[in-house]
Amino acid sequence: MKQGPSGQLTPVVGVLMAINLAIGLLFATVFTLPALHSVLSFDPALAARHPWTFFSYLLVYPGLPGLGATLLMLWLFGPPVEQRMGARAFLLFYLYCGIGSALFALGLSSLGPVDPLLGSGGAVLGVAFAFAVLWPDAYLNLEPLPVRPRVRILVVALAGAVAGFSFLVHDGTVHLAQLGGVAAGYVFFRLRMVRSKKPEPPPAPLLARPVRTAVNAVTVGPGAPKGLRPIKPPSSPLHRYSSEELDRVLDKISASGMKSLSSEERQFLDQMAARKRKDAG
Repeated sequence: MKQGPSGQLTPVVGVLMAINLAIGLLFATVFTLPALHSVLSFDPALAARHPWTFFSYLLVYPGLPGLGATLLMLWLFGPPVEQRMGARAFLLFYLYCGIGSALFALGLSSLGPVDPLLGSGGAVLGVAFAFAVLWPDAYLNLEPLPVRPRVRILVVALAGAVAGFSFLVHDGTVHLAQLGGVAAGYVFFRLRMVRSKKPEPPPAPLLARPVRTAVNAVTVGPGAPKGLRPIKPPSSPLHRYSSEELDRVLDKISASGMKSLSSEERQFLDQMAARKRKDAG
């Protein structure tokens, strides 16, 4: 599978979607016993006795609508974030945001009863938050509709809707717990910026504008075209990558190894090494 900006699913996102869909359908049609759901869902009152539920709750959904919404968000925002982070780091970030939601629910339980947590909504909200941080100027192309909402505004609105909805239903605290994924993502990027000593968020991987997701729905820059088309790469990667992009490639090697690099990234590193040897000689 090609990576996010090419318009196709990335490996980890594809596997996560397949696993969530398969297990979600099984629990909706075959394994429907409430007792099984209670064993796998995250119940803050039973967290100490059921530690596996910090992970298992991510695969169990209360219904097909929640599963569909989660898969849609993962499809939209997951591939570019995986391409930016690398496959291994993206998977760890996804699980980290999921655990963040569970810990947030655990904290809320000290203020009152919290219903068992189900589904990976918090983890996917964390991924959407990461996209908004990495591409702050991205917007959704909703053709033929005339609106093009900024992704960062959409993520804030979505988080606000989750918070508002939590006060309208009887089990609202369980919906509020999903914001733990956003909180976990915020902490992650804050710590990352502190370590790198950079006051601004990390740059987008493509400095030249369009960023395409699995459905070609996201575009960067106010002057981007209405219909997204594949970007023809420049003749030399040196014209495409900045010094900050070199940091990104090195971070990707550190997180996932040399095998995670694309052919263009390898060519870029080779040319940078040759250029350094030339300057030194």
